[in-house]
Amino acid sequence: MKKTHTFQIPVMGIGFTIDTPLKVAPFGISSVISLGDDLLVDRMRKFYCEKLNIPFVEVAKDDLDKRAHRITLYLNLMNRMVKNKFQELKNTSFEKGSDLSKYFEMLPDFSELKKEYKRMMAESDVSVIEKIQQWLKDNMEQGSIDVNIMTKLDRANFLKGEQLPQDMNDAHAALRGFANSDLDAGVVLSAGLSPRLYSYVANFDVFFPDENEQIKKRIILKVSDYRSALVQGKFLAKKGIWVSEYRIESGLNCGGHAFATDGYLMGPILEEFKQKKQELIEQVHEVLNEALVGMDRKSLSKPLPMWVTAQGGVGTANEHNLFLNNYDIDIVGWGTPFLLVPEAINIDANSFKILSESGTDELYLSDISPIGVPFNSVKGNTKDAEKDANIAAGKPGSTCPSQFLKIYNTEFTDKPICLASKQYQKLKIAELEAKNLDKEAHQKAYDKITVKSCICAGLVMTAYSENDLLKRSDGTGVSLCPGPNMAYFSKESTLHEMVDHIYAKNDVLNDTYRPHMFIKELGMYIDYLNKEIEESMETLNAKKVKYFEGFKANLNSGIEYYENLVGEMKEESETIKTKFVEELQQFKEVVAQISLPTLETA
Repeated sequence: MKKTHTFQIPVMGIGFTIDTPLKVAPFGISSVISLGDDLLVDRMRKFYCEKLNIPFVEVAKDDLDKRAHRITLYLNLMNRMVKNKFQELKNTSFEKGSDLSKYFEMLPDFSELKKEYKRMMAESDVSVIEKIQQWLKDNMEQGSIDVNIMTKLDRANFLKGEQLPQDMNDAHAALRGFANSDLDAGVVLSAGLSPRLYSYVANFDVFFPDENEQIKKRIILKVSDYRSALVQGKFLAKKGIWVSEYRIESGLNCGGHAFATDGYLMGPILEEFKQKKQELIEQVHEVLNEALVGMDRKSLSKPLPMWVTAQGGVGTANEHNLFLNNYDIDIVGWGTPFLLVPEAINIDANSFKILSESGTDELYLSDISPIGVPFNSVKGNTKDAEKDANIAAGKPGSTCPSQFLKIYNTEFTDKPICLASKQYQKLKIAELEAKNLDKEAHQKAYDKITVKSCICAGLVMTAYSENDLLKRSDGTGVSLCPGPNMAYFSKESTLHEMVDHIYAKNDVLNDTYRPHMFIKELGMYIDYLNKEIEESMETLNAKKVKYFEGFKANLNSGIEYYENLVGEMKEESETIKTKFVEELQQFKEVVAQISLPTLETA
């Protein structure tokens, strides 16, 4: 586990970052590919094979394991392309403007490589220059090509009406596709603990330590808090699997699906990880060694390397450095700002315009996801416009072209169907009509049914449009999933410019006032709690009352923590710290005024 940079680019949607490693890994920057859509990866593989004059071998449609095979082939091709591009970069000269020079210019100033590069640039002795240049090339590292699997998206598959074995489920097949690839990388398991998928990891030797106590393929867990990390880490350790990285993400101040905590805020969560990191390492290591011995595998002489990384709403170099220096975070994820870096991701011109012009009023936490989890979105995205046009025409719902979210609902059918599908919405609306509700109640229920959007199709569209891969059956609507941080970025940036922004050599923020990321998240949690209370009044019970009480207590605890944190924000100006304190006090008063419901008031 090496790090050339102190940031990485997380997965964004499905298509936005499907080939991002090819664009950034040669420069030492790590990024993440979604394994959600095997049809997308297959079309992208064909695209690159044709572009590079590489024979394209199609996976047979009757291949029972076609999803895993498609993923393996794409990851192998991506690995090959990145290695070739990295070698080509190393073979160029240190001329001004060359990709080789760009590699070193983008490095953080504290990097040993950057220091040697600067020494080389200031040197006049040709023989010394040549020695330094050779050392620099010998010590360059490419970025990691990591992958992401949402554990919730584990659809069962069928053949001739018969359900296939569990290991043919979508997430299982994606994991197998990654395990069988030739990548030396990590898989990010997100969306919570899945006992059957986590247990399946132990079927592959590549996830176990080898005789040199090295792991070829690393497990990365996206977690919301320390307790979740400890529980999941121990669960996997009992299977003989070490978690190499715990990736903390803000519950609400993030892009895509938002998995809210019970009012636990990012700052206190990071603090707990900082205080208990060694405890986490030792406890999980002990469980791991017991499991390895029980499996007749060699126990480890010492704990394996373990990173704690974080992401969600980071937008300035000072916030980035606060994570690194105050919380001992190893790597910071920067997602949403990279949606305005076409050099690094797939983004069409219209979507770019919508994102670049979006402000705080356009960015919102929506109910459009069929999986029933809040989803960060932006008003005006073309997938929602397409959905609204269907509703206006009296034809709500999607044709469900991809069917990856046919996993959750069996209200009307034996096999699960997607909440965004025409099939489900037609049946649900018919059920609603039979209730004969008053006009207002009917409309509210109708909107709740039809709000669901076909995001698995919408989130791949930019990869198709930007690589000229669109088919008539694809449609054109694009789902956009930026985090709230998008409001503060407007200009198109090059990769170099965005990296310079991260390392305080440049500023690409717009003129919109931007609160500190911790303050922004606090405000979002207050809004979230108020909405939850409002929507629960008709079905209030003792469990919900207790949940709201705990939520408010956690917010107050977080505010108290931030009151003491200001002194540690050493890189921030006095003006920003003063504003932080003012806004914190305002939110403290808002929280104090939140009236919690009781069973008597319901």
